Amino acid sequence: MTVGPKRVANLRDVAKAAGVSVATVSRHLNRSLFLPEATVTRIEAAIDNLGYRPNPHARRLSLGRSDTIGLVIPDIANPFFATLAAAVEEEADARGLGVALRSSLNRPGRELKYLDQLRHNEVDGLIFVTNHIDESGALAAEINRVERVVVLDEDVPGVEVPKIFCDNESAGQLAAEAFLAAGHRHVGFVGSDAAMISTFGRLGGFARRIHDGGSQISFVCHGDYTRAFGRQAALQFIERGMPATALFAASDELALGLLEVFREASITIPGELSLIGFDDTGPLHLLDPPLTTIRQPVREIGRRGVELLASLDKRLDEAPSPEFLPVEIVHRASVQPPTERARERAAATRGRN
Repeated sequence: MTVGPKRVANLRDVAKAAGVSVATVSRHLNRSLFLPEATVTRIEAAIDNLGYRPNPHARRLSLGRSDTIGLVIPDIANPFFATLAAAVEEEADARGLGVALRSSLNRPGRELKYLDQLRHNEVDGLIFVTNHIDESGALAAEINRVERVVVLDEDVPGVEVPKIFCDNESAGQLAAEAFLAAGHRHVGFVGSDAAMISTFGRLGGFARRIHDGGSQISFVCHGDYTRAFGRQAALQFIERGMPATALFAASDELALGLLEVFREASITIPGELSLIGFDDTGPLHLLDPPLTTIRQPVREIGRRGVELLASLDKRLDEAPSPEFLPVEIVHRASVQPPTERARERAAATRGRN
């Protein structure tokens, strides 16, 4: 006869052998109940005889904590979100915390499902990142049900929780100043939905500085932060006769999509068109030419998110003001003064935006 593996004893087995309730055994193990010496002796004897080993995860849950935080991000394959997740994992590990990671694929339905799962799985807190507009308000409502949550990178209006963003307006100003310093008078912007806090801030800062510098924005294209949309924007730019001598792409993924199409069309960077990206999370120095970009502190955003979450003991009566972390421009080789031909082309196509 084949003998199967010996069944592992559980809490119920210990309680039965000791002649007490499961709750009594659990509270004894958690040191939350004073018991008569005889009862303690029976419980300890049952534990030894059965070879019972407490489940540390279950024990933490019984104490009201899991030592795990949740992290919801739109896309783990995107270098920005991958870097952010790595920073969250690193800071959480330094604090003795695990991370339950969920990738929503930027779909509202998946976000709501994961928020509900994480809320009921008793995680000790949640770091949430979205990449779209919460048009129905359902996302904000679900986030507000979570006891301890921090929102990073993009805003979710109506959510009364701590939030951490980069200084998007300063980022736009830095890109504008680089173009103005190189002598560009007709520039363009490619970004996500205009209502997103990132695009609103980056375009706002960019436009104000460009106008203050006596130049004009002659091309604006809104979509999403993907390489695919970058390709679409590049095709639109070409179809409109290339009305700008320089483009600010509000993410490096957008910039890479733009570059793919421009290369196929034999449009040289920066010879015929200057280009600035945003994020600096990939090996942009290896591109030809190396891409000038706005570097946001991705790892610091993730680290600070965990730090802030760990400091929250309960739901706040009033959410603090959002934190805005500084950015910097990384000058490489994708920006140079416009050629006379590029200036004439942009001037000739003025008004076609």
